[in-house]
Amino acid sequence: MISVLAKRLVQATLILFGVAAVTFVLLYALPADPARMIAGRSATAQTVANIRHELGLDQPLFLQFFHYVSGLVQGDLGRSYAQKTEVSTLIAARLPATLTLMAAGIFLEVVFGILLGSIAALNRGGLVDRTVMMSAFVGVSAPQFVVALLLLYVFAAMLGWFPMSGYGTPAHVVLPACTLALLGAGWYARIVRSAMIDVLNQDYVRTARAKGLSATRVILRHVLPNAMLPVIAMIGIDIGQFMGGVVVVEAVYGWPGIGQLAWQAIQQVDIPIIMGVTLTSALAIIIGNLLADLIAPAIDPRIRSN
Repeated sequence: MISVLAKRLVQATLILFGVAAVTFVLLYALPADPARMIAGRSATAQTVANIRHELGLDQPLFLQFFHYVSGLVQGDLGRSYAQKTEVSTLIAARLPATLTLMAAGIFLEVVFGILLGSIAALNRGGLVDRTVMMSAFVGVSAPQFVVALLLLYVFAAMLGWFPMSGYGTPAHVVLPACTLALLGAGWYARIVRSAMIDVLNQDYVRTARAKGLSATRVILRHVLPNAMLPVIAMIGIDIGQFMGGVVVVEAVYGWPGIGQLAWQAIQQVDIPIIMGVTLTSALAIIIGNLLADLIAPAIDPRIRSN
């Protein structure tokens, strides 16, 4: 186990370095000038040059990246150009909201996905199966802002069951989490259906039925646990995506998460914040995949880490 963790730590370091390098180069290849954005349209060329020198943007690109990586090694994500605050402080302030939405959204989409996928697999080829899969297709294809606005209109504006926007109470998280669940449950439903159909055709399932086990016990004890491995892997990916922030959902619901912070940074060409959010998302994906790899053997003993 220790050797596996050490190997993953090395891999994580290399991945984060690669993400930082690629993102850094792409951001500085953009035509937008952070110094000009900070100075304003009416600023003189000398003012812009002074700001660029103050931020170190007049240095060669490789030197800027070296300074940035040197700071990362010390746990320094840099300082926001526009907000004049440490990026780590800004991200930490948005982290509780992001974690709350991530936990609620993933929980609901997994529950809905497993339920719908199981129903479809157990009724393979029938009307129920086709209906569920069509609904899943519509769910994954629907634009986020359309679903979010529709839920807001029905359950907040018309019925008044939930607040229109904001953060701080359990009621505030319901509509954003349901929006993410409706959009993501379709992927889980398709994965669970495919995995369950494959497991249902295995010899040990037929043996369990031949022994007289009830259909419910066969499904819960033999089929579902063995169909959960791809679901666990997908949860690991979702953790990274949610940590990066679901910008549209956060914007519609006024959710003060990391995604909203990233969107504001993009508008202001605030490169340190964009870099910080990108690296946070990459780290979350690595951690999520690591957790998935550690949990999978507990569900399926046939899996052993080398």
